[in-house]
Amino acid sequence: MTTPFQRISVLGAGAWGTALALNAARAGRDVILWGRDHEALGKIASERQLPKYLPDITFDQPLEVTTDLTEAADVDCILMVTPAQTTAKIAEDISFFVRKGTPVILAAKGLEKNTQRMMSEVLKDYLPQSRAAILSGPSFAADVARGLPTAVTIAAETDLLAEQLCASLSNGAFRPYASSDLIGVQMGGALKNVLAIACGIVQGKQLGASAHAALMTRGFAEIQRLAGKLGARPETLMGLSGFGDVTLSCSSAQSRNFSFGFALGEGKSLADLFGPNAKLSEGAYTAGVAVELASLHGIEMPIAQAVANVLDQSITIDEAVAGLMSRPLRRETD
Repeated sequence: MTTPFQRISVLGAGAWGTALALNAARAGRDVILWGRDHEALGKIASERQLPKYLPDITFDQPLEVTTDLTEAADVDCILMVTPAQTTAKIAEDISFFVRKGTPVILAAKGLEKNTQRMMSEVLKDYLPQSRAAILSGPSFAADVARGLPTAVTIAAETDLLAEQLCASLSNGAFRPYASSDLIGVQMGGALKNVLAIACGIVQGKQLGASAHAALMTRGFAEIQRLAGKLGARPETLMGLSGFGDVTLSCSSAQSRNFSFGFALGEGKSLADLFGPNAKLSEGAYTAGVAVELASLHGIEMPIAQAVANVLDQSITIDEAVAGLMSRPLRRETD
């Protein structure tokens, strides 16, 4: 029988971190939630609510909260639910306090700017004594917080560790599937965010359901090409953390990346979408990195390239659409 990890900390008290903390508590784990926002943590502890990120939800489990990283690091397992671009800083901050062999489950779906590293590579550099794992798949924070049925993938370097982590977080409404394909699970999650922005643009600009379907299909082919080149397994990309996450994120306004693209398609400015009160869109940071990786490995990703070019304002949305539609004709499987 697989033995679960009992004492779990969650780093990041936003919507997804709080939802995962609740889920771990429902699984019978002893959970501590770390964050920087004293007011938000106070609401979580005293009122079982997080109105800024999870409005109209009262939590069915009490959560222990802290702003002390040393306390959050002294556990059996860590869930790191912080943005991709801050993962290195958080890993460095806790590096002196994490015990050797502690599993760290990374929940950010992104690639690091400038270095092009996956999150597991970031963790290896800044927290080498830990064991990296990845949680990814079609899931919205509000659904998990409400206890609605959800299935995800948890990948680790060994099947045994992945199975232990699944046992630690599994409950009647949350079903994790184990994998040892760290690359496939990470790349599926990161690249689908870029595609979700593209799909949001199509919907926001009212280009039609046919364009949306075509974009999802051809964009998924791009994900398969690049991720496969980096070592991802084909069956992983057809699973929850690949096709499953694409299906959800590319068709729902609950997706931050889809909503970001939708707003762009409607004519909102990038200045507003990157403003101080704007919601995080991981895909906006990953698009350029994906294009760099594709170029490095000789992979064509015209949809990701178009998104990156729109975001750096080197082309307009109309020019991006025209460019994609006027590409040379080719066989579908080439």
